[in-house]
Amino acid sequence: MAEDIDTIAVGPLFGPPSPARDRTDARILAAASGIGFMAIRDFPGDEWLTPQNRARLLAIFNLPEAEKQKLLRWNFDRSKKNVYRGWFPLQPTAVSYKEGIDMGPDIAHAPAAGADADDPLCEATPLPPENAAPGWHAAAAGYYKAMEAVGNGLMRSIARGLGLAETTFNADFEGGISTLRLIRYPLRDPNNGVDLSGPDFSVVHKGETRTIIGREHADSGFVTLLAQDGVEGLQAKNLTGEWIDVPPANGTLAVNFGQLLERWTGGRVKATRHRVIAPKTARFSIPFFYEPRVDAEIAPLALEGAEPFEPFLYGDYLWESATNFVEMSGVRHLRRPRRARAS
Repeated sequence: MAEDIDTIAVGPLFGPPSPARDRTDARILAAASGIGFMAIRDFPGDEWLTPQNRARLLAIFNLPEAEKQKLLRWNFDRSKKNVYRGWFPLQPTAVSYKEGIDMGPDIAHAPAAGADADDPLCEATPLPPENAAPGWHAAAAGYYKAMEAVGNGLMRSIARGLGLAETTFNADFEGGISTLRLIRYPLRDPNNGVDLSGPDFSVVHKGETRTIIGREHADSGFVTLLAQDGVEGLQAKNLTGEWIDVPPANGTLAVNFGQLLERWTGGRVKATRHRVIAPKTARFSIPFFYEPRVDAEIAPLALEGAEPFEPFLYGDYLWESATNFVEMSGVRHLRRPRRARAS
């Protein structure tokens, strides 16, 4: 039973059928159906993982506070109309001690045809003006497109690995609502009045007490692509229930498989729980959540032995899941379920 996190060179996924691509598919499915975590390297667009390009994306955190305030979501500023995209500020008493921004496909693409303008999951992303962050929007759009391409390659690989047609998921991702998130985890001020000694806020790791800055959870979507930069702190729960460090190798993406994919595959793929513990310095994180279209109907696949389930719409599922997180608190009532059609 493998408990290590495999690092896979995935270049063959982006070429024609070959024995190398078959071997890569097999390694990806082994990771997906085993620990539910892997790291990947050598893919088109990996130049976006250089320190210089990473700095271009993270430059948004250098904005004056007044500019960040303009990007806030409704639950932090009731004068705003955006509820799903935009800025979330630090919340000093929360376990997940972070600030950042969630961005949708509109940063890189024209609006999808037929998108529901009244659905908060399809809303536009509030962005800083070009003169406040020169070159930042172009960097964010470029990174978004590169990660979409990687997600698409993994999506097709997973289909092949499961013995399905590689195009099985394609239509569900046309006009998808993937999210690019930029996060800053600053060092906590020990004098801010929050008791960090309890089990919700701290753990012992390698004999040292470490503060939790990202609460244990499993991602809700299809796959998550997390840019690595050499700063440790991300941990995954292995098959025996122990926490192991995800190697923070420069130039790699940590990949974890989401609860949607676990459910879609009837449990063949595993959604792994993970958390973030505080490193010795501020930590920055760039996850990309590869996601289907909001009205994609998620129905059982033709997989032998997979558990059946009632079809559902991705948007309904996502809203129910996303509004459990502290940065989305207080907004669940703003979207009604659309429901899947009877099958």
